[in-house]
Amino acid sequence: MSNRKVRVRFAPSPTGPLHIGGVRTALFNYLFAKKHNGDFILRIEDTDQTRFVEGAESYINESLEWLGMKIDEGVAQGGEYGPYKQSERKEIYIQYADQLIKDGWAYYAFDTPQELEALREKAEAEKTKFSYDMNTRLSLRNSLSMSGDEVEELIAKGEPYVVRFKMPEGVEVSAVDMIRGEVKFNTAILDDKVIFKSDGLPTYHLANVVDDYTMKISHVIRGEEWLPSLPLHIMLYKALGWENERPDFAHLPLILKPTGKGKLSKRDGDKAGFPVFPLEWKSPEGEIASGYRESGYVAEAVVNLLALLGWNPGTEQEIFSMEELIGAFSIERVNKSGARFDPEKARWFNHQYLVNAPDSVLAGQFMPELESRGIVAEIDLVEKVVGLVKERINFVSDLWEQVSFFFVAPEEYDAKVVKKRWKGDVPQFMGNLAGVLESVSDWTADAIKEVIAARIEEEGLGFGLVMNAFRLALVGGGFGPDLMTIAELVGKEETINRVNKAVEVLA
Repeated sequence: MSNRKVRVRFAPSPTGPLHIGGVRTALFNYLFAKKHNGDFILRIEDTDQTRFVEGAESYINESLEWLGMKIDEGVAQGGEYGPYKQSERKEIYIQYADQLIKDGWAYYAFDTPQELEALREKAEAEKTKFSYDMNTRLSLRNSLSMSGDEVEELIAKGEPYVVRFKMPEGVEVSAVDMIRGEVKFNTAILDDKVIFKSDGLPTYHLANVVDDYTMKISHVIRGEEWLPSLPLHIMLYKALGWENERPDFAHLPLILKPTGKGKLSKRDGDKAGFPVFPLEWKSPEGEIASGYRESGYVAEAVVNLLALLGWNPGTEQEIFSMEELIGAFSIERVNKSGARFDPEKARWFNHQYLVNAPDSVLAGQFMPELESRGIVAEIDLVEKVVGLVKERINFVSDLWEQVSFFFVAPEEYDAKVVKKRWKGDVPQFMGNLAGVLESVSDWTADAIKEVIAARIEEEGLGFGLVMNAFRLALVGGGFGPDLMTIAELVGKEETINRVNKAVEVLA
């Protein structure tokens, strides 16, 4: 690694919600920067104005904030290398596009979209492929095939044009990718990409290279879909005389679908019922896509999940705090091959974080659910209750199903449990149980158990059989945590009422 200060950037386009593949790219950039005491920059790449979506930029900021990635420089944060939004850097790009034309590395092209489409169709009919490159450029309408006067006249007339990069012939381009090792390309197979569009804005390629250079970016960590663009970007650094300041590159593996081929998409999430976006997204047209936050995931669990998608810490450890991830992260331990997304593993991570969360935190998150049902409960009771069942939940939203009987008496009784447990001498015993419970003076789990156990022994009944019937009376089924603890927390009067009600309903 070079000696310069580590400065990395996450550079999304504001074209809609941020996919978790993008979030993982942001996270790996963030971990790398913080590991090396560097800066994490958020740059908004909005040169494609046709795809701009209202609200997408604030969504990106909110997502990173929720996940605990602190942005050092960006549109909202400011910084000495701004502006951090490409649409506000137009003058900077014009200067470098002009320099490339002047130095013979780029040229004006006046071909209309219709003319280029006709050439593509003709090539298709001839079972070949049209490419605007070193083999075709001199037969097309550009400043390489025209005289200087013709070019000046067309520009003066306001004829639309783009600027294309003049890819040199037969040059071998190589770079060392921090994940993949040495990668090589030959310019013979590359076309002359548009670097400046007719709308007066640069394409991704020029803007990205100029921004990375002028913002002193030391490492470019991005998805592997950008690997085919690498030779053009390397050639742009060379053409602009910035070869010695070129950043180091790392191309991250794709996040793959849970099953089958290809990368993870929103459709996969819709089909299997899991989110692929960090936060819920409402499109300007009113369409809603689910988010991890609104689906009940803990931010730390999402970070943990994404960190282990394509990166291997080299140990058995699976649960990491952000600080631990920063300490353990190394770009060399990122895999080359795609990482398969597992929705079950996502739920497992969330479960781990809920189990390890303080009961007070979970109780605080559960209180609004109780309030929405018109239930008034002491926070101390709610803390005890969630502590009893948190091992059984993946989400805070699972709590009500697990603990409703602490707050509301059962309205009905599980027919299978009734058939199996409410039989023989049990109904008669349960009929007398209210009187037994009345005699318990110290209403604690141990004391309740002791009194009931003594009576069961007296009657010569099976302990398990009676306990299952008692559970049925208190919770309405055969589930729940320790039965005597339920009785203690529900209270003496309520426990006796529920026993009497069960006896009456099930008679």
